[in-house]
Amino acid sequence: MKKIENNEKGILYIVATPIGNLEDITLRAIKTLKEVDIVAAEDTRHTLKLLNHLEIAKPLISYHRHNEDVKTDILMQELKHGKQIALVSDAGTPGICDPGEEIIKKCIEEEITVVPIPGACAFVNALICSGLDTKEFSFIGFLPLNKKNRKEKLEEIKNITNTIILYEAPHKMEATLKDLKEVIGKRKIVLARELTKIHEEYIRENIDSLIEKSKQLKGEMVLIIEGAKKTEDNQMTQLSLEEHYAYYEKQGWNKKEIIKQIAKDRNVNKNEIYQKFMNKD
Repeated sequence: MKKIENNEKGILYIVATPIGNLEDITLRAIKTLKEVDIVAAEDTRHTLKLLNHLEIAKPLISYHRHNEDVKTDILMQELKHGKQIALVSDAGTPGICDPGEEIIKKCIEEEITVVPIPGACAFVNALICSGLDTKEFSFIGFLPLNKKNRKEKLEEIKNITNTIILYEAPHKMEATLKDLKEVIGKRKIVLARELTKIHEEYIRENIDSLIEKSKQLKGEMVLIIEGAKKTEDNQMTQLSLEEHYAYYEKQGWNKKEIIKQIAKDRNVNKNEIYQKFMNKD
């Protein structure tokens, strides 16, 4: 760690911590936590348990979503006076769906050095073990709570051809899976939960089965979703209705599912499609 001279600004260290298994903390993270002046924590009680486990005693400052504005100013003053600060979240990498983005931006504006201390990140671990395409992916994080914004985001997700990654809380998982089924239909989907912990699990089943199972599932969860195939996107509208129907029929979809999906693909009322195929076996 760099030694801070008189009248020199401090450094903000973005320290990744374990997402479950405490053995996943890096040697560099331990060294950093030992040497900084202050640890800014999303939940001081949670971080205190980690520090106690590592036999580290440091002043703790609470830094979470609800006090981010006020505490950013306090931490900035400490940094300007040469203090070295470690920013940690409850688990994983700060700034990824956790507090951190605002103070990092502020440090860059004020020309204060920001140093990443790499480590665990839930979505990366879920992705690499999912079995889905890892060459290109879109990390969405949590879906919006606002109904209008949520619907817009789901429609956006529908057309993404990369692998899609979502975070979701256990008590909201069933509703989110139902929303996804409504918008994206049947695709490969993996639910990863309790990563690095004793009950780590990857559930690779169809979305209907996941919806049913999600009612009993607990713990932190990540959804990895197959991206839209190009033939299911803009190119679908270039097919005749018969070709369009045959495409989904070959995938084992039933008549009701096919008509509903064709209507979505073509942005038309499903009754129009139903009339076309009402006598089809």
